[in-house]
Amino acid sequence: MNAAITGWGRYAPDRVLTNQELEQIVDTNDEWIQSRTGIQRRHIVAEGQATSDMSARAARIALDKAGVKPEELDLIVVATTSPDLLLPSTAALVQTKLGAINAGVMDMNAACCGFLYALSAVTAMIRGGGVGKVLLCGAETISPFLNWQDRNTCVIFGDAAGAVILEATEQERGLQSYKLGAIPDTAELLWIKAGATLYPATHERLDQSEQYIQMNGSEVFKHAVRSMVDSSLHVLNQVGKTPADVQLVVPHQANLRIIEAVAKRLNVSMDQVFVNIQEYGNTSAATLPVAIAEAADAGRMQPGDTILLTAFGGGLTWASGVLVWGGK
Repeated sequence: MNAAITGWGRYAPDRVLTNQELEQIVDTNDEWIQSRTGIQRRHIVAEGQATSDMSARAARIALDKAGVKPEELDLIVVATTSPDLLLPSTAALVQTKLGAINAGVMDMNAACCGFLYALSAVTAMIRGGGVGKVLLCGAETISPFLNWQDRNTCVIFGDAAGAVILEATEQERGLQSYKLGAIPDTAELLWIKAGATLYPATHERLDQSEQYIQMNGSEVFKHAVRSMVDSSLHVLNQVGKTPADVQLVVPHQANLRIIEAVAKRLNVSMDQVFVNIQEYGNTSAATLPVAIAEAADAGRMQPGDTILLTAFGGGLTWASGVLVWGGK
């Protein structure tokens, strides 16, 4: 039994924040941002718009493509680090918005790797026979957690959501191999320090801007390239393939220089790599499903194609997987 992706969808807020607009907010410029990240613009939620809203928008598109009704869903999973609420899960709110009355609900937090972590878990559930139709969203509302005076972070991130429908199939489709991991003692390299139980949001911590994303970019870069390359080679080897056998690499869209470094070490042409960071920036757990949906809509993936997924994020976490594209 396998878990095929039978539907996909993506959503980005209407509001677009360009590099030129950021020049008016923080000490930066378009050349500096593009040369270091490859980002030209990013999307920002409207007032009152939340992660569940974007998830539901992307989910409706995915459900329509798959021909699945909300009440047919057995499970809804939302991968996110920016939930609507601490309690209940964002998936519970998505269930209500969709009317998916028969679905179980849960969230997955593995930062930028969340979608791939969740994909591996959902695939195992479908193979085990416990569920047959699953909605998996990767969605982030990162903008409220940005310090708009910190040019090392505020120029990088954006808001978006992607969704896929997974269904049981006997065909060789879906995730065929995966490797998940994390690097101990690296939490402080990419984190939001204040606001939870370890460091409550006191006045003193808020005055120090500890409620915003903080990142050691150079250290994250080094860990990211090494982990994405090593895990990619591992999962390809698991299914007896090499990078030359891959039709498309879909990496986490964190930084264009990271993506180019990974491609170079895997010895694959950038023509084989899907890149959309210029439009969305880094949308954390949303980057992979948004990229998958965009690549599918553009005809970049055909039934039976071998797709390499690879990601890296806060934790520090890393993940890679080999996907065979096509419905059931």
